[in-house]
Amino acid sequence: MSALFSPITIQGVTLKNRIVMSPMCMYSCMDEDGILTDWHRTHYISRAVGQVGLIMLEASAVTPQGRISNQDLGIWGDEHIEGLKELVTELKKQGSKTSIQLAHAGRKAEVDGDIIAPSAIAFSEKYKTPQEMTKDMIKETVQAFVDAAGRAKKAGFDVIEIHGAHGYLINQFLSPLTNHRTDEYGKTKEGRYLFLQQIIDGIKEVWSGPLFVRISAEEYAEGGNHVDDYVEYAKHMKEQGVHLIDCSSGAVVNVPLNLYPGYQVPLADQIKKEAGIATGAVGAITTGLQAEEILQNERADLIFIARQLLKDPYWARTAAKELEVELEAPIQYSRVW
Repeated sequence: MSALFSPITIQGVTLKNRIVMSPMCMYSCMDEDGILTDWHRTHYISRAVGQVGLIMLEASAVTPQGRISNQDLGIWGDEHIEGLKELVTELKKQGSKTSIQLAHAGRKAEVDGDIIAPSAIAFSEKYKTPQEMTKDMIKETVQAFVDAAGRAKKAGFDVIEIHGAHGYLINQFLSPLTNHRTDEYGKTKEGRYLFLQQIIDGIKEVWSGPLFVRISAEEYAEGGNHVDDYVEYAKHMKEQGVHLIDCSSGAVVNVPLNLYPGYQVPLADQIKKEAGIATGAVGAITTGLQAEEILQNERADLIFIARQLLKDPYWARTAAKELEVELEAPIQYSRVW
């Protein structure tokens, strides 16, 4: 039996297969209001028709200030719920489970006005220098994540993912490269974890479903975090009730990456085994055979597919044919599937 096309149940939610549409920003909100557009509907529903087990919406900003760009999807206000709820309903009609990634860009925000970060260090000379967050700002931002989780629940999502990777705000707190604070939110590994800890605790008060966290498990820079550090963080997250660690890497500081097929899979493998928590593998996974090997050897529990799903909305069908698996088709396509 194919591991890729076997179901998995996480915190009471059963995915029909192990394929996850990885969150990928579309930068397609037209009026800088973060409201879902027709493009988003077409983009996500087509992948659900293609039989992806879990559709994860792109990074959705918990505050207007926390957007990567003015065209980012938002979940900072109740006005966002209606469109998200409609999309969730349509995705579930196709048999997919649904998720949204809650995000704040921090010092990597490219929006008008002041931007914020744990420390006043710009990402590069092309970016604005952020304002160092006060403790009141930290408290308000934690609450923004919690409020966004409440809206995700009202919209009917099955899974929530916290974006703690790729050099965005949570990652900026976690990394000694970007967090030079001298108060309780800095100085030590435990201090740098406190911001994420408070976000997880707050979300758990309003959300009882599956909770994932995306991390940059390797920062590829001297003085930064490495996978051994994230094993320890993952243990803390597990204790707090996180159900899966989505293991990406990089983008905390601007360093070149050595990319090759499955280059991040060892990170998911090590965290899964050493922290004793389910993981998702992501990054340059392009074929069904490659995904199958990862799962059969218990190197991860879910396969997050990004660029391949942009190239081929029916990647699940492509992988099934490669693995000689009979994949049920939407009835409208049954003649040619």
